[in-house]
Amino acid sequence: MSLTSEIDLLTGEELYQQVIQKAILNAEQYVWIATANLKDMHIPMARGYKPILESFDNMAGNGISFRIVHSDLPSRPFRKTLERFSRLTGKALELQICPRSHWKMVIVDGKFAYLGSANFTGAGLGAKGPQKRNFEIGITSKDPELINKVYDLFDTFWIGTYCNDCALRDKCPDPIGEN
Repeated sequence: MSLTSEIDLLTGEELYQQVIQKAILNAEQYVWIATANLKDMHIPMARGYKPILESFDNMAGNGISFRIVHSDLPSRPFRKTLERFSRLTGKALELQICPRSHWKMVIVDGKFAYLGSANFTGAGLGAKGPQKRNFEIGITSKDPELINKVYDLFDTFWIGTYCNDCALRDKCPDPIGEN
């Protein structure tokens, strides 16, 4: 459903199609993701399903970089899969953990933004079938003004602006910046 010419409201499989297939997998420079839960999402490929990290690794070979903010340790299967991809474990994929991170957003190349309820999981943004998919809702936009605001929020977090005054800093596994 298009709310304006610049914003679309999406649910169900539309989230997977628009955010993963059309935006993330067609990135030309970078993908920034914020999620509470980070799991080993699989997506359909020529023969069955494969980890999205495999696609990310191939994209990294073309110079595309990734940043992911997440609130808890990624799932064990995610970590095990990640170990297989040296470009991602090198410098192409940066992970930042923050126990307070509960936002869900995706920014692709500064030209596309997703904001919504879906985590970066198979049941959230993934390709799960209708009977296994979570009930999620979100908006996507190509509006430069909205994208810039989302970009600034993500970047402000990424450089550690919120860390120094955070009440959970002592419990944080990886605080950013100086005390």
